[in-house]
Amino acid sequence: MSKKDADTPDIANIEWTISPKPIEYEDALAVMESTVADIREGTSPEQVWLLEHPPLYTAGTSAKPADLRNPQFPVFETGRGGQYTYHGPGQRVGYVLLNLKKRQTEPDIKKYIKHLEQWIIDSLEVFGIKGERREGRVGIWVVKTDDNGKKSEAKIAAIGVRIRHWVTYHGISINLNPDLSHFEGVVPCGIVAHGVTSFEDLGVEASMEELDKALMDNFKDF
Repeated sequence: MSKKDADTPDIANIEWTISPKPIEYEDALAVMESTVADIREGTSPEQVWLLEHPPLYTAGTSAKPADLRNPQFPVFETGRGGQYTYHGPGQRVGYVLLNLKKRQTEPDIKKYIKHLEQWIIDSLEVFGIKGERREGRVGIWVVKTDDNGKKSEAKIAAIGVRIRHWVTYHGISINLNPDLSHFEGVVPCGIVAHGVTSFEDLGVEASMEELDKALMDNFKDF
């Protein structure tokens, strides 16, 4: 990600990067670590980085060994919050690197999480998908109805963040058209009772470029 001067904490000064090819997880982590330090020092603008990863699992700080069921792909320990999740092709990952001290009079992690949730909800609405919060469950959920009219809930987007010196990193992931069977290697976010879904699974046709545009259009200051 390139460097620019960044003094004003408004949305116009956020630099957006879209990676056309999957980025190795360790490479992405190294870039984020470096950028967080630069943002704190004032030598880099705040960033939103949209990318895909090759198939892999990540373990958050609350991950439980029992939730690593039958991993088909590499597993990476990470300092973000949350438990196990899957990343892979067809899933849009959004890494958000913001200086909360510049954006909030009193830095508030819960407020920041709600901001990410609303960003996802607003972006999904562009495609006619009703994303919802659920008390006690991280991420964004949708209600599905099967051919028999039975309703169930499934997760379409995950959130996992880390904050260092009030600079945020890691972020969100939205399932566009990943291979949902790959989630079976872990208990996603430690939740057994509900599954995962995607645009494709819901019968919604959209390209990654269209999803990126929705994300950029619906990213609001706070």
